[in-house]
Amino acid sequence: MVRRKKDSDSNDNDKRPIHRKQSKKITNDDDEESSTRTPSGTLQVRNKMVRQLLYAKLKRSKSKSKLKERKARQQSDEPREEPKTIEKKRLRDETWVDENDQETLDDISNDELNNYFTRQADSTEPKLLLTSQEGFPTSFTNKFLKELARILPNTTYFQRRHHPIKRIIKKMNKLGYTDLLVVNEDHGKPCTLYISHLPEGPTMKFRLTNARLSKQLRSNRGKSCAKLTVRPEIILNNFNTRIGIRVGRLLAALFPHDPQYKGRHIITFHNQRDFVFFRHHMYLFKNEKKVALQELGPRFTLKLKSIQHGTFDALYGEYEWIHKPKHKMDTERTKFFL
Repeated sequence: MVRRKKDSDSNDNDKRPIHRKQSKKITNDDDEESSTRTPSGTLQVRNKMVRQLLYAKLKRSKSKSKLKERKARQQSDEPREEPKTIEKKRLRDETWVDENDQETLDDISNDELNNYFTRQADSTEPKLLLTSQEGFPTSFTNKFLKELARILPNTTYFQRRHHPIKRIIKKMNKLGYTDLLVVNEDHGKPCTLYISHLPEGPTMKFRLTNARLSKQLRSNRGKSCAKLTVRPEIILNNFNTRIGIRVGRLLAALFPHDPQYKGRHIITFHNQRDFVFFRHHMYLFKNEKKVALQELGPRFTLKLKSIQHGTFDALYGEYEWIHKPKHKMDTERTKFFL
């Protein structure tokens, strides 16, 4: 019996799998296969440190080759190609306006803002009222509104609280105000701007983004926005369609005629891809030949959402133009409306 048990144990040991160590040749072959180049140009190495060093070396070699090509193009006499940008690929539609378009000139002479630009209104100086949405604004929005009131001439900041807009407009017509600006906020930051021209309109709604105070700008170095005591120079860029000209005229009507160039203040509304960038600068004359610009702030970005006939009326207002969702209007990257 004992001998039989030993035979069975020996048979079990024979059936057990034999684990052998892998030879060094196999590991070397795996490393050679893993270090091959991929189509993307990177090196697949298992060691992270070695992989980072190889990638940095490859990146430096590519940048050096690009620099050599750039210097060769600069030294050659071949004409430079114009950069291909989305603005240069813009599709011109039927709303694009030429300088001598008679139909557009007729529309301008008959719109609601014609009396102001021809100085036929009762007062040539605009009178603005700036307020917030219903309730009490947050700290950041309150500071932003106060800075806007400082740089916009003849502007009064009114704490709206719970007063309805229609009642405010009636009171403004009696006091001779020309424009109403309402800033709404979301999550503690300004998000919407309404501009309503009195007494006949139009009313435009803008989405307001990237609002920054004067203290947050590097060029201002922590200084607060001072009261603007001069009439600034207004610059309107790239408002080329009928809707764009209408928007530009409404923005220009917020400022008085005859800018005081000696004050050296400039306010710019720059339209690029239907985003209107607001900037406030001042000239700095270093000497007789060199001139610099210092940004004073605040700064923000606007995008037109709708144009409404007449003054603000959320329920029964007649809309002239509305920006619809992406699947209806924003179908092409090279199509713009301003």
